[in-house]
Amino acid sequence: MARENKNVYSVGQVNTYIKNLFAQDFLLERIAVKGEVSNCKYHTSGHIYFTLKDATGAIACVMFAGNRKGLAFRMKEGDNVVVNGSVQVYERDGKYQLYAREITLDGAGALYVRFEQLKQELSEMGMFAPEYKQPIPPFIRTLGIVTAPTGAAIQDIRNIAHRRNPTVQLILYPALVQGEGAAASIVNGIRALEALGVDAMIVGRGGGSIEDLWAFNEEIVARAVFDCSVPVISAVGHETDTTIIDYVADLRAPTPSAAAELAVWQLEAVEERVDDLQMELNRQLQRHLTQAHSRMETLMLRLRYLSPENQLNTKRQYAVDLEDRLTSRMQQALREARHRLQLLAQQMEACSPLKKLGEGYALVTDESGRTVHDFAQIETGKQLTLHMLDGDVITRVEGKQCRKDRIPEL
Repeated sequence: MARENKNVYSVGQVNTYIKNLFAQDFLLERIAVKGEVSNCKYHTSGHIYFTLKDATGAIACVMFAGNRKGLAFRMKEGDNVVVNGSVQVYERDGKYQLYAREITLDGAGALYVRFEQLKQELSEMGMFAPEYKQPIPPFIRTLGIVTAPTGAAIQDIRNIAHRRNPTVQLILYPALVQGEGAAASIVNGIRALEALGVDAMIVGRGGGSIEDLWAFNEEIVARAVFDCSVPVISAVGHETDTTIIDYVADLRAPTPSAAAELAVWQLEAVEERVDDLQMELNRQLQRHLTQAHSRMETLMLRLRYLSPENQLNTKRQYAVDLEDRLTSRMQQALREARHRLQLLAQQMEACSPLKKLGEGYALVTDESGRTVHDFAQIETGKQLTLHMLDGDVITRVEGKQCRKDRIPEL
């Protein structure tokens, strides 16, 4: 009969013991593990289950929904990540797994996450707001450049600036644009050129990887660009490269050459524009002179017309015209009056008793001197007087004889 063994434990006791061992290990409580993601599943509860593996092994991992704020990107198969958390035992299955509290992309991916996080933070602060953007002066005299003293960027800027306008002064601050101390060097260059009082500033460098361009993604550089009183043009990398200062700068250029095109005004174009403006000014001036001359002549005519002398002459002429019209009308009235007088005279002459008398007629009056108009007024034996043209005849009526045909009236 086998001897009874008193040190026998249940499965649960063993799992609990092992769990406590894990819990007492400080290294396992705060550990960072990097590897490739596989079997990634987003559960409906909000938990994320995945496996972290490398060439030598694999470990089960879980991130609970309450820790999802420690994940700034959507994790997928094949991502190389760094998982910060603790290694603990799941008692029910007797398995240990990594409980993730924070997950970041490894290498360039981690830099990208940092880039997005800083971009979000600065955007929320309002540093990308368009109302803070300063316009680039159209006609600068001095251009500050913060970049490396050697390389394609400064050469491109020099060539473009000299071709467009050799009168613009270029002031270079030779800064580190990559590696340790680059961010501080760029900040010093911005502040130095601002203190110097340049009209505009280009901050940039040639293209490269995200690691090469990282100095332009640092917060201190972004704040220096935002706080600069001089308008800043960012010109980092190639057209497809984007850095934090591209959002903060007053103007973003896709390349250093493009930045020089934007900053330096073209002398030849301005000279042509000045010539065009001068010609237009001459045309406008000539037009205004012509209009002024025409207006002056009009005013002179009006002045001559409205002058006292002209008014007096006009009134005099008007008075003469009135006098002529009055004389003419008076003469016409006299002619008409004479004509009417002649007519009346003729009418009076026709009706004159003297004319009748001259034609052989006589005026008969009785003894009392009354005119005898009717045959019945004549009495036999009465004295009558015959008034003729050249004398009177006194006669007495011896008799009278009535005729049927009456003598025509005088």
